Amino acid sequence: MAVVIPYVRELIFEYGAMQQISPLIRRVIARNPSGFTQHGTGTYIIGKGKVAVIDPGPLDMDHVQAIVNGLKGETITHILITHTHMDHSPATTPLKKLMGNPPSYGYGPHGSGKGVLEGQAVEAGGDKDFVPDVVVRHGDIIRGDGWTVECVHTPGHTSNHICFALREEKALFTGDHVMGWSTTVISPPDGDMQDYMHSLEILLPRDDEVYWPTHGPAIRDPQNFVRAYIAHRHDREAQIAACLRDGIGRITDMVPVMYKDVDAKLWPAAGRSVLAHLLHMVETGRARCQGAPGPDAVYSAA
Repeated sequence: MAVVIPYVRELIFEYGAMQQISPLIRRVIARNPSGFTQHGTGTYIIGKGKVAVIDPGPLDMDHVQAIVNGLKGETITHILITHTHMDHSPATTPLKKLMGNPPSYGYGPHGSGKGVLEGQAVEAGGDKDFVPDVVVRHGDIIRGDGWTVECVHTPGHTSNHICFALREEKALFTGDHVMGWSTTVISPPDGDMQDYMHSLEILLPRDDEVYWPTHGPAIRDPQNFVRAYIAHRHDREAQIAACLRDGIGRITDMVPVMYKDVDAKLWPAAGRSVLAHLLHMVETGRARCQGAPGPDAVYSAA
């Protein structure tokens, strides 16, 4: 029986409007809806007066101007980047120019957690221009005016993915690591399933009471939601193992079987996550591969 994830998808909002969603948190949503972003990128603002902005979003000047308009009379002191996909970090540059050049904080450039600075290639679609002014690591604390944020390194979706925990509200900004409306795409080589599963596990003992993903509504029962996420990934690996036992060894043949209830337009992205699972399964001796593992390789049961 397939794992049922208790998705939360309903969200009442207005594009371009800055909405107060908790005592310390506001949000404005970019008009970039898609099958990967749901309604669009949610840019979060922490604090009042001297504020932090989390994930300024895509290079969309209407969205940037909405952030600026919503913060009239206030000062941005920190820009926090969960990761460097094109719907999260590119608006950092124009926002900095318009708001007095506040420093940006992040794990590093796109792919930095996988050695891109040493020349390793990463997937297309990353913001290759972003370099944080301040590099942060797991456990680092960022303090602002009336708020405190803990950095939680959660590689998997990307190697430089960081969640930010607002201690005053026991709230975790989860970027694309955990989303209430959908599972997360893991796309090798920068995306890594083994890292992702470990990053999910480190969330379980935390005392966060609410998750605020960059896409979609809040998750109000976070630990149980993460448990369902983990169980879902184990279920996907069981489905892959079943395909292999049935002699289905190519990803292009597995995806229609495993994702028969998913819009076929999303099958290419699903194939990337199947590849991530297979790489993990080969590494741990639960699957075999003819030649080097990759998207076009033929796999078999171990």
